[in-house]
Amino acid sequence: MIRSALSAMLALSVILTGCQSPEQTSGRQAYPSGPVTMTAGANPGSGFDITIRSVVETLQKEEIVKVPLPVQNRPGGSGSDFLATMVEQYKGADDQISVTSLAMMVNELRGKSKYGYDDVTMIARLMTEYFVVVTASGAPYHNLADVMAAIKSDPSHVKVGAAQDDEAPFDLLVLAAGGDPSTISYSPAEGGGDQTAALLDGHINVALGGVSEFIDAVKSGDLKALGVLAGKRLPGIDAPTAREQGLDVTLANWRGIYGPPDMPQAAVAYWQKALDEMVKTPTWKQIAERRQFTTTFMIGDEFATFLAKTQADVKAALEQAAK
Repeated sequence: MIRSALSAMLALSVILTGCQSPEQTSGRQAYPSGPVTMTAGANPGSGFDITIRSVVETLQKEEIVKVPLPVQNRPGGSGSDFLATMVEQYKGADDQISVTSLAMMVNELRGKSKYGYDDVTMIARLMTEYFVVVTASGAPYHNLADVMAAIKSDPSHVKVGAAQDDEAPFDLLVLAAGGDPSTISYSPAEGGGDQTAALLDGHINVALGGVSEFIDAVKSGDLKALGVLAGKRLPGIDAPTAREQGLDVTLANWRGIYGPPDMPQAAVAYWQKALDEMVKTPTWKQIAERRQFTTTFMIGDEFATFLAKTQADVKAALEQAAK
């Protein structure tokens, strides 16, 4: 009888233990256990905004992440304002995610931000996107040569819409055309939504940003693309490259996901796995095709090497532009 009772107790113990996850047996909850805030450090319609909303749409539609992922826009300084918030207010948190890009490097190197990628937890690179110069469909510019000629003739009459970090690519175009970047009349904007509105209202003459920010307006005919800063023409947008037009400038923007400094490693691993799964889904592939994203997923040492090399390249380009 005693032996039978012991056997029954052991069997019950095994059954109960088998019903519990390692997190439960150790007293920990599975991550994530609640909402994770997803932040775009720029206005709606910006590259940051489009990227983070594409990520959230895919993660939820494909049921990769089951907790709520509220999206917020925190514009300011082309992402540098929220970067400072992430560093100074959310250290060690596991419920804050944001999107970043080449802007993080340009802002730091130009002294617009005291923080850079070393100050936060870089989680993953998602994709690459090329820059494009656009104008309103009724504008007198038909190509990049028209824009550069107008700038050389009277820079004050050509208002250029660009986020702070996007001024550098346009400076390089002006340099390639033999002009002086210091004469450019920039109109600050937080992204493609603001720039498109300003172009259509006549407040600016041309704008530069990521293809995804303007692709819908170009396809609708509201805007026309004058040139892309890619090595070859891009599918889905009828525009020659800057190089084809005699301006030897190619420049791509990368976008990725980051978290607060000292983000728990378990949370980092979770998001790296989730994002890796995400970029392989039909939903993400459809969004990438529509938005002209080129998926270039990276994590770990590969991502760290990419960041260090890109930072050095951007620094060299900015120094060249300043000469």
